[in-house]
Amino acid sequence: MTWYWALIGMLAAFMVLLAAGLPVVFAFFAVNIGGALLFMGGEAGLLQLVRNSYDAVTNISLAPIPLFILMGEVMYQTGLAGRAIDSVDKLIARVPGRLSLVAIVSGTIFSALSGSTIANTAMLGSTLVPEMMRRGYHPKMAMGPILGTGGIAMLIPPSALGVLLASLGGIPVADLLIATILPGIVMAGLFFAYVVLRCSLDPALAPPYDAGRLTLWQRLGPFLFQVVPLLLIFVVVVGSMFGGIASPNEASALGCTATVIAAAAYRCLTPRNLMRSLIETAKLSVMILFIICASITFSQVLSLSNATEGLMQVLDVKTMSPLVLVVAMMVILLVLGCFMDQVSMMLITLPFFMPIVKAVGIDPVWFGVMMMIALEIGFTTPPFGMLLFVMKGVAPPETRMATIMAAALPFILLELATLLLVMAMPWLALWLPSLISR
Repeated sequence: MTWYWALIGMLAAFMVLLAAGLPVVFAFFAVNIGGALLFMGGEAGLLQLVRNSYDAVTNISLAPIPLFILMGEVMYQTGLAGRAIDSVDKLIARVPGRLSLVAIVSGTIFSALSGSTIANTAMLGSTLVPEMMRRGYHPKMAMGPILGTGGIAMLIPPSALGVLLASLGGIPVADLLIATILPGIVMAGLFFAYVVLRCSLDPALAPPYDAGRLTLWQRLGPFLFQVVPLLLIFVVVVGSMFGGIASPNEASALGCTATVIAAAAYRCLTPRNLMRSLIETAKLSVMILFIICASITFSQVLSLSNATEGLMQVLDVKTMSPLVLVVAMMVILLVLGCFMDQVSMMLITLPFFMPIVKAVGIDPVWFGVMMMIALEIGFTTPPFGMLLFVMKGVAPPETRMATIMAAALPFILLELATLLLVMAMPWLALWLPSLISR
């Protein structure tokens, strides 16, 4: 069978299974089994798939995934994140769009502590949206900053999806995690500046109100006691990798230990919420490990059917400009983000993208950061952005989905601006990893 018929057949079978309602991972497994029987020698190919799956999930580089997930679950289940929001609320005062800025700052801080986009959006939405709506905030200014900031949790470490992307794409895990910090901060800064400017030009979007007169210590004290100690968790994770003291595996274990110690020190940790955190971590980790098995075996089937090599020869990627290729791949990701979840997008695109990246000499860390941003944009892209539905679930019942989508639009544009900045100025992604190599 020629390579293009193999490629068309596998993709067509995958789409049919998806249309039939089969979950993405199991659709991939079904296609992988068929591909192994056709291109890998029948029963011997099936045995090889089993071996590949075992090798994939026993890879020690995947250890940070469950540990990063556990960090976020402990922060969420114990209520430490809620305390941080209250402290930031007291710190910020007398600025246009005050509560929107509280959402951005709190969301960015929580992003550096959990890495969970859904938890970030759900927590901020359920805590701040009702209060903002009660004070007369326009829905766009109430929900938009939360939707935008929720996605930052995917960028700033600890990020389980970042580890997954690095593992599947053959990118150094520590380099990718460190490389996303600066773009994440830039994105948060753009959100902050937009809210201040927009609310200054049109105060009706976020009516000012008297937040109460507090002394300097009453504003600063809660932040120092409730937020700064938690930021030490971020320092433990990132600082240990940045300083070359710990590998990503060791850093994630240190961060997980620090999170549990922090929850115990604040007297928030109970056997019940710890068990709930462990159960949720196990559920998510098993799902991700299934995804990794499916992706690894799909890549091998594509390779052995000569589909990947044949497609690269037809496209003649070695004669194309690397920038053109990068733009084309980002456009594909942005389009897929309108209809698919982030993990499915990784499964489908990485087996094609990474051989192209290596063939034309594109820096894999730089590409990985741009791919992370493109995947993050997909979280809020209509019509099927996951965070849109999370916001719908926590917003007032009368809130229409069209209103939520309109609220997300300015922040999607700012995320696209961040992607273009990283594309035009690669040092935004590569500067911090270069310091590690020194």
